[in-house]
Amino acid sequence: MSRLLEVAGARTYADAGVSIEAGDDVVQRYKSSVESTFRPGVLGGIGGFGGLFALDTKKYDEPVLVASADGVGTKLEVARLVGRYDTVGIDLVAMLVDDLACVGAEPLFMLDYVAVGAVNAEQLEVLVAGIADGCRQANVALLGGETAEHGGVMKPDDLDVAGFALGVVERREILSAQRVCAGDVLVGLHSPGLRSNGYSLAREVLVTSGASLQKPAFKGSTRTLGDELLVPSVIYAPCVSALRHELGAAVHAVAHITGGGIVGNVVRLLPDDLNAVIDMESFPTPEIFFEIQRRGPVSAAEMVRVFNCGLGMVVALDPSAGAAAVTLARSLGVGASLVGGVRSGTGDVVLT
Repeated sequence: MSRLLEVAGARTYADAGVSIEAGDDVVQRYKSSVESTFRPGVLGGIGGFGGLFALDTKKYDEPVLVASADGVGTKLEVARLVGRYDTVGIDLVAMLVDDLACVGAEPLFMLDYVAVGAVNAEQLEVLVAGIADGCRQANVALLGGETAEHGGVMKPDDLDVAGFALGVVERREILSAQRVCAGDVLVGLHSPGLRSNGYSLAREVLVTSGASLQKPAFKGSTRTLGDELLVPSVIYAPCVSALRHELGAAVHAVAHITGGGIVGNVVRLLPDDLNAVIDMESFPTPEIFFEIQRRGPVSAAEMVRVFNCGLGMVVALDPSAGAAAVTLARSLGVGASLVGGVRSGTGDVVLT
């Protein structure tokens, strides 16, 4: 390799909008938050070229690895406008591990990817502390990640975050539509807010229409609109794990109500010859959804196609286990109710 030249008045990476020193500082700020998530299986610490995790294969006869990738979407724009990033990290974890839970997997670890226009060390420290909080809730290790400063491409206050998670499930215990039977009951796990989905529409009707994020979210609300829209997602994976542990094979399938709303996600746990019938009055719908509908206006059909409307997850179970599932979920602090059942049909979701 040719020897590099020494030049006068040389430009630096910082001149191009990227500070190596600021990036190194952020990694040190992350360290304690990241290490607080470590669980058995984690090898080494942060700072390596790759994160190491030793899978305990003795626990499984035929382990199957399950992977997921997701982000927080345009909820980040609300966080930017409010100037608060302490909860969106929890949302990221929820989107990842709750997808893994839908196939019965135990989440093991995750990686994050944060892209910024310019490093704001305090802001990023808060963001990663939120991710670590979510990881501790889900018993998932934050095994590593990447913080990328895109100077000259992203605006200085632009930020995006994504994540990747890995879990494991015994092959014979994989949850799927093939386990669902006519007569199964549907248990809904309640959602107190929008989670991380539908924010493009929510912002269109609530924020860009001129509503102040600092004023009450709706008439009688004790929270500002900004705080209401930043309510963190419930992380359901530990509850689903407890249901599977206590009820075993009675748990047949799980739908995570994310993009696509109730209709677009519950259909994913159905065989082609069965329908899911859901009673929309069997679970509480938080007022923020009605505010979106009023302010839009947004039709009822569009609401259930876009938003969770109060259902964060739907679990299909043997009818003998429905009441026990509701009781167990509530004992874990997760709102739950019987919301419907599975009937002969054509693979559709029927809302009543």
